[in-house]
Amino acid sequence: MKVSLNWLKEYVNVSLSPSDLAHRLTMAGSEVKGTQVIGDKWEGITVGQITAINPHPNADRLRLVTLDLGTEQPTVVCGAPNLRLGDRVAFASVGAQLIDGHSGQVFRLKSAKIRGVVSSGMACSERELGISDSHEGILILPAEAPVGIPLADYLGDVIFDLDVTPNRPDCLSVVGIAREVAALTGQRVHLSEASYEESAVPVDQQISIEIAAPELCPRYSASLITGVTVAESPGWLQQRLLKYGMRPINNIVDVTNYVMLEYGQPLHAFDYQQIKGKKIIVRRAAGGETITTLDGVERLLSEDMLVIADEEGAVAVAGVMGGACSEVTDETASILLEAANFSPASIHHTGNTLRLPSEARMRFERGIRPELALPALKRATQLIVELAGGKADKGLADIYPGRLDHKPILLSTDKLKKVLGVEFSLDQIVAALTALGFDCRTEASTLEVWVTAPYWRSDIHQDVDLIEEVARITGYDKIPATLLGQPLPRQNPEPILSLKQKVRHCLIGYGFQEVITYSLTSLEMLNRLLPESRPLEPPPLRMANPMTAEQEYLRPSLRANLLATLSSNRKHEAVGVRLFELGKVYLPQPNDLPEEPEILCGLLSGSRQERSWHGGDSAFDFYDAKGVIEGLLDKLGVEVNFEKGSDASLHPSKQVAITIAGNRLGTIGELHPKVVAAFDIADAVCLFEINLSQLLPFTAAHKMFQPVPRFPAVERDIALVVDDDVTHYRVQSIIRGFPLVAGVTIFDVYSGKQVPTGKKSLAYRITFQPLTHTLTDDEVDKIQQQILDKLSQELGATLRRQAP
Repeated sequence: MKVSLNWLKEYVNVSLSPSDLAHRLTMAGSEVKGTQVIGDKWEGITVGQITAINPHPNADRLRLVTLDLGTEQPTVVCGAPNLRLGDRVAFASVGAQLIDGHSGQVFRLKSAKIRGVVSSGMACSERELGISDSHEGILILPAEAPVGIPLADYLGDVIFDLDVTPNRPDCLSVVGIAREVAALTGQRVHLSEASYEESAVPVDQQISIEIAAPELCPRYSASLITGVTVAESPGWLQQRLLKYGMRPINNIVDVTNYVMLEYGQPLHAFDYQQIKGKKIIVRRAAGGETITTLDGVERLLSEDMLVIADEEGAVAVAGVMGGACSEVTDETASILLEAANFSPASIHHTGNTLRLPSEARMRFERGIRPELALPALKRATQLIVELAGGKADKGLADIYPGRLDHKPILLSTDKLKKVLGVEFSLDQIVAALTALGFDCRTEASTLEVWVTAPYWRSDIHQDVDLIEEVARITGYDKIPATLLGQPLPRQNPEPILSLKQKVRHCLIGYGFQEVITYSLTSLEMLNRLLPESRPLEPPPLRMANPMTAEQEYLRPSLRANLLATLSSNRKHEAVGVRLFELGKVYLPQPNDLPEEPEILCGLLSGSRQERSWHGGDSAFDFYDAKGVIEGLLDKLGVEVNFEKGSDASLHPSKQVAITIAGNRLGTIGELHPKVVAAFDIADAVCLFEINLSQLLPFTAAHKMFQPVPRFPAVERDIALVVDDDVTHYRVQSIIRGFPLVAGVTIFDVYSGKQVPTGKKSLAYRITFQPLTHTLTDDEVDKIQQQILDKLSQELGATLRRQAP
């Protein structure tokens, strides 16, 4: 939001320097992120009046212009088409710094001979002064501009560029900032009530208003001005709009923009004669309805958009842009002036869908108060009557179905001290709030005050909002810095956060890089995860108001966005890529909010290491991913089983499911070739995925100290013949269940001629570790036989051979 210091001074006395004022505003929450000084380069440029215009003796298109500067009357050569006797203009003397109207380069003005006539000085255009890009003619100043004074004293200004927070739409106006300055400096705002002459015809007899969608339009107000003359705006109005980066159009449209900047309330002017049936209907758009907006584009509307319509069709997209069918033109004689209030969510959705940003939309989106409509409407009506002539019909049309009673808020000195840590008297509280326009009502012998927010403030809802107002107006820098009066409360650790941090550190140590992707994805991306086309089960959750088609659904898995990231990285990386992500997924639940488990998902693709003369061309495979998970779970102190998996996105014969106590926690595997191709990845991709929310209870056990063994360990190798469907982990879990067994390692798997059909051989090295004495062979033989007996009973295993 830009604010002109000169304009600001019309409402409040400002005695601070621009830099001090910028600092005070910033410290009060309205950050001034930059200032622009207009006129600081205008040395040698003064206000002059044209006293004579004579033809150039040697050029038909040039004129000799004599100007009165108060102390001298120079004659210069000028070719501007808008020269007029008696006009006040900006005159630059020799040596003045200007901007070349054609190249845009800064130059120093020199005396020159133009077609045989010496010209020492020039009348300047707006572009040459750096005011705007207009270079078609010279700048014409208002008739009241004093002749002979420096132009910087008359047109010079300071423009503050404020970064207004989203909850303060009242600060998106000059009057709103004036109220802030008045409260900060102890001044009062000078704001007179708008008044204008009215005709005897009531406005209600000329126009009727119907609000068919009151949930989207709490208030709609309008005035009618007849007999207007559409023309160019006066210079002072154009200059104000130009300082705010707005292009002047005509006196009607310029007034609506001017009042929007002044009060913060967007307005719109309709050509009254183009309103069919003399009726305004605020309604939702019909399905398939179209409107051609002021920019000449035909736009397709949907039923969730709000339009302003007459009896035949839409004449404006509410709060976003007007329609070309009711545009104000040079032939317009009667103006229907609108000041309304619309639902911020509706305006945001409509503006985004139609891709129409605007100053009006920005203000509506931030939730301006409905009570602001009438003061702004009266002010704009007054200016149109003054600048365009005509008369306003009697009264205002005002439909207000969304009227709310704003209840006062109770604020106590005790609550303020508790929040701010410093004591304020009741008088100090009342003074600070009253300076901002709040209505304060105190009761005798109490330390409490009932506070009602002014009509322009939409951000005040509870007592802490009032406390913030007291603190910022008093000055945050005036609140003393002290040590804490009490020790910090004990932090209650969040187990899932601790687990995620452990997982993160471990994977980074394994050479992985963490990525963070959007929680939203598209149906097309999710369908890529399926090698065969079929409906997603269960269907993912769709956003009610998606911003784009690429971010339409809540992700039920981390895989899609992570694979898209891998695909992008593999195109720029010659070596292998290892990525992981920790985040929530969103799983639908019937008649309830979605389940949001924390998930770990990781990918490996490409070569294990950079190429060198040692080799290094081998690619990541299933066992690399499995090794990562085994190492991670070992560091977390969790023992899991690996069982046959059935994940549709993975290769049928290169995947396993991760289970604990029969609960499936995740999966490891190589992605199906069709899935890899769908994401435009050339190499094989290995994936691992774990539900950390389900894993968390198994990581809660405390590790017990184990002393270093004093006695030597004994190792025995055995080879077992088992059925093909018997897994290594079933065998391992049985062996590990025996006392003194400290380790079980598989070192050979064989199936072939030396074992029966349908069987396989598994060879294990078993480590026995005693704690109290050195084991004898007999003791080891006895435990080993018990192990073989149990394997035979439960798995049908037989001893193939015993290694010596």
